[in-house]
Amino acid sequence: MKQTTKLQVDTGYVGINKFHANSIHPIKRKRGQKLTKEEKLFNRQASSDRAHNENAIGFIKRFRILSERYRNRRRRFGLRFNLIAGVCNYELLG
Repeated sequence: MKQTTKLQVDTGYVGINKFHANSIHPIKRKRGQKLTKEEKLFNRQASSDRAHNENAIGFIKRFRILSERYRNRRRRFGLRFNLIAGVCNYELLG
C-alpha cells in the first residue's frame, strides 16, 4: 500500500500507525478519563467520513460480486466489477 494514500479505519486498528503513517483513526478514551470536546468532534467527523465509504461498499455488495463466490471466468471479473462500480457511482453521486 502506498504511503501517500489516506487510510481511514475504526478503533480496532489503533496500531496501524506503525505500518501506515498516513492513517486516520478515532481517538480512544483513556481509562478513567473522558474525551475532550475537540476529540469528540474529531471522532464524529472521522466516523461520518468513513460512513460514506461503508455505504458505498454495502451498495456494491448488493450486487453479490464481493459477498459471494465468483463463479464466472476470472478474466471478466475486473470488467464486471468496474461496470458495477460505475453503476454504483452513478446512483450515489448522480
